[in-house]
Amino acid sequence: MLTLADQLAEWLVPGAEPFAVATVVGASGSVPRPVGTAMAVRADGAVIGSLSGGCVEAAVHAAALDAIAVGECHRETFGYSDDDAFAVGLTCGGSLEVHVQPVRPGDEGDPAAVALARLAAAGGGSAALVRRLDVARPTAVVLRDLSGPAGSMPGAGPDSSLRGLVDDGALPAVSAQVAAVLRAGGAATVHAAPGVPDGACDDGAPEEPVTLLVETRLPPPRFVVVGANDFAGALVRAVHLLGYRVTLVDAREVFAAPRRFPQADEVVVDWPDRYLAAEAAAGRLDARTAVAVLTHDVKFDVPTLRLALGLPLAYVGAMGSRRSHAQRIQALRDEGVTPDLLARLRSPIGLDLGAVTPEEVAVSVVAELVAVRYGRDAAVPLSRTDGPLHAARGTIPGTTRSKERPRWT
Repeated sequence: MLTLADQLAEWLVPGAEPFAVATVVGASGSVPRPVGTAMAVRADGAVIGSLSGGCVEAAVHAAALDAIAVGECHRETFGYSDDDAFAVGLTCGGSLEVHVQPVRPGDEGDPAAVALARLAAAGGGSAALVRRLDVARPTAVVLRDLSGPAGSMPGAGPDSSLRGLVDDGALPAVSAQVAAVLRAGGAATVHAAPGVPDGACDDGAPEEPVTLLVETRLPPPRFVVVGANDFAGALVRAVHLLGYRVTLVDAREVFAAPRRFPQADEVVVDWPDRYLAAEAAAGRLDARTAVAVLTHDVKFDVPTLRLALGLPLAYVGAMGSRRSHAQRIQALRDEGVTPDLLARLRSPIGLDLGAVTPEEVAVSVVAELVAVRYGRDAAVPLSRTDGPLHAARGTIPGTTRSKERPRWT
């Protein structure tokens, strides 16, 4: 729905015809469009957007008109059927789960209409739209301020932002997962146990998990690699897989050649501290930005780390031996860097995996980055822990079209 917010502005004027928005909320196998892709259908049949390139559009169109008539949300699943070549489904062999939500323009009691109007009026800029998928009633919450500190939920906070969507018992688990999506960007579904509010009695009866769709409109997080060497090349490749926008910077033009780092989004020839200062002044570094200093050269390391540690970044790491680390820390102290800022430095960089090769070291750095992102500083093997690994994920039937009307809460 968020991807269509600007295009739907003309459909949101008071008195306009109702419409429904169908959004991809689950995908498996080979599918043409990712989670968050949306298509809107107006009561008169007009369409904005597309879900699959054509193979299920007619069925989605009919489902949207049904949602408008009934006034409730529901989910549909589309998959390929070998038994019936003419059945509604995806010829590519994958399956899509689609959430269909009606919208009544100008109705202050319709949360989706209010949310879309807010997004359209605000224009561009970072934003997120959160909706609940396991209920029939229409829901929508807009988060506008996504510039919170690393490790915390952006916006007004989980209590004020999400309390209208979930009960207090589920709020902590849901908030943590929503925060993770907001930090990473993109669109994703999150699942959490309903929970039991304080003072309530848990009778042990199983309940369906709370399921939310989180759609974000923000640029990918940045990762700045300082130093053009083999370790940097491996780290660029590894971080690229996590969806970061990767910049490699080095003052030595002979080493900072774009052909050596084809998966970097940009290769910059400049003094690293000067480059970081310019990017910070331009507002292009934020609380999701990570910096890894791999130069092994004090004239680059110290000025860059002194600057980076003073910025509100998510991660600052530096490569080097224990001896190099001790010398670097002393040099930073001599430069006036305070103990609380030095405590933010991840050095020697990475988790202790026994890594030796550039590729192995890159894995250890990425592992530490992920651990920091989710507040797991004391990362240990999963085989030595107990309890749930993460929220349970629902499955999508893979062969035929099915319909599910969520329960009311």
